[in-house]
Order: sequence, then C-alpha cells, then structure tokens
Amino acid sequence: MGKVALVAMLAVGCAASSETPDQRVARARREWTQTTNARLKALKVEFPASRVFLRAYKQERELELWVGNADGPLKLYRTYAIAAASGELGPKRKEGDRQVPEGIYRVDRLNPASQFYLSIGLNYPNAYDREVGAARPGGDIFIHGDAKSIGCLAMTDPKIREIYPLVADAWRAGKNPVSCHIFPFRMTAANLAAAAKSQPKWAAFWRQLQPVEAAFNRSFLVPRVKVTRDGYALVKD
Repeated sequence: MGKVALVAMLAVGCAASSETPDQRVARARREWTQTTNARLKALKVEFPASRVFLRAYKQERELELWVGNADGPLKLYRTYAIAAASGELGPKRKEGDRQVPEGIYRVDRLNPASQFYLSIGLNYPNAYDREVGAARPGGDIFIHGDAKSIGCLAMTDPKIREIYPLVADAWRAGKNPVSCHIFPFRMTAANLAAAAKSQPKWAAFWRQLQPVEAAFNRSFLVPRVKVTRDGYALVKD
C-alpha cells in the first residue's frame, strides 16, 4: 500500500483499536478457538492446522482459507466475503495506483499492532512485480481488519479475528510457507475471454495465472510455482 496510501486512509477515519496488540490476539483466540477447533475436527484436520493456504478472487470479492495436516490434500475451511478492495481488475504495477496485486505470494509477516486491527503481510512486490512494475512498485500489502482499504484486502475485524490465528499458527510453525494466490476472477475460459476482451493488455498475464489455479483445483495441493523476472511457471515434479 505504501506510506502515502496509508496516511491517506488514516485521514478518512480509519481509527486504530484501543486494545493492545496482545489483547487483540488474545481476543481473537478467545472468540474463535472453540469454533475453529470444531471446524477442523469436522474436516479431520488437527488443531492447530499445520498447513494453511489463502486464495483470493477480486471480481467475486472472496477469500478462501484452506487447511490441512502435514501432508495430503487441503480442505476448504471457509470462504469469506471481502469487505473492501480498491482498484479494478489488473495487477498492481506502481505505488499509489490503488490496485490490489494479482499473482503468487506468501505470508512474510504478521502485524498485531496494525492500524487496521490485525494484519497479515504478503511479499509483494515479488521478482516479477519488480521487473515489470514502476521504479517504485509500492508495498505494504496486507490482508487486514476494518472495512476500508487502498490496495489491500479488508476483511472486517470479526473476520480477521478468525483468520489471523489460523495463519499465525501455521506460519510460525515454519515447516510450510503460507501461500496466498490472488486472482482477478475465477479463471474459467468464459471469464478469461470476457476480461481479455475488455482489458486486452492483461490477457497474457492472466493466461499465466490460469494453469496455477487449475493445478490446485485438480489436486487440492498448493502447486509449486517458479516466480521469475519473466513471470510465473508451474514446476512439475
């Protein structure tokens, strides 16, 4: 999101919580541990889940959270409505463009002291973003609370209180990265054709993302993706 965007958002009234960071996390666990444990048990996934995968769709305004044990296919824990995501279809290319990124990312930090209650940081810009983006591609892209955002995915405070502990437990375990794939839309042939017609400049980029989504939909395993300066390519085992 960048410092300019952050200041702008705060100026329009995004107030910080009066809770301390530790109190926010404690409240999240107090409110959701019992429900999360029951949902994982129903999915036959151990608590806490050792693997978590996030998948977002901008057009549909949905964030999927998938969970799993140490191995085997992931299972859909819940699909959340995204409360706010600025910009339009198409990737983020520069600081201040108000765009939510599109591509293959991973969680690289957690911020319980966020101005947006609790936030989960992504490793934008990745190698491809840096290659094709502006000299200043922006940064500070988060999945967070509240219902306002510039370039991030705002989920509301109650939803982030459920999401944050699941991600935190898997991320801190350190055995498996918490990947986050952000797609412009569900990558059906019809959706891709329609979007490519209205925004042809992104068609080639979107076609790189389509097989990534398809690979997960076939196996329910997070596909290995090579992220280079040239774009995205599936890694075949």
